[in-house]
Amino acid sequence: MGVFTYETETTSVIPPAKLFKAFVLDGDNLVPKVVPQAIKSTEIIEGDGGPGTIKKINFGEGSQFKYVKHKIDAIDHANLSYGYSVIEGDALGDVLEKISYEIKIVASPDGGSILKSTSHYHIKGNHEIKAEEVKAGKEKAAGLFKAIEEYLLAHPDAYN
Repeated sequence: MGVFTYETETTSVIPPAKLFKAFVLDGDNLVPKVVPQAIKSTEIIEGDGGPGTIKKINFGEGSQFKYVKHKIDAIDHANLSYGYSVIEGDALGDVLEKISYEIKIVASPDGGSILKSTSHYHIKGNHEIKAEEVKAGKEKAAGLFKAIEEYLLAHPDAYN
């Protein structure tokens, strides 16, 4: 098994604490509300929302996938960081054992945020991940992030 890792940084005009509350802490409620075509619903299968919690994310009609299960690896409210792994679901296919994500939101000099994300693709056997698959996933995640940002800009009193 190999591990393919990539890192991204995305900037936002939204302050870090507000972005963390919306995108991470309330993402299970906010994302289906803002982009129901992408995520239909999220349900906790086991746990209390902290590390070890397993969630089932049901994708919307516009997705090529039906569902995935996430396991929360870590959540640090003080440092605005969050780690989780995709441990089950058709998005993993025959190629991936799991995908682990680490997200950290830091302040940018202009009062907004920088979302730093590291993804670790744990590959089964001798399979390879195609660059276009990673790029497609990255573009979907960026679109989701921008939709949340647009919602927060349109609702300035939310998540204060």
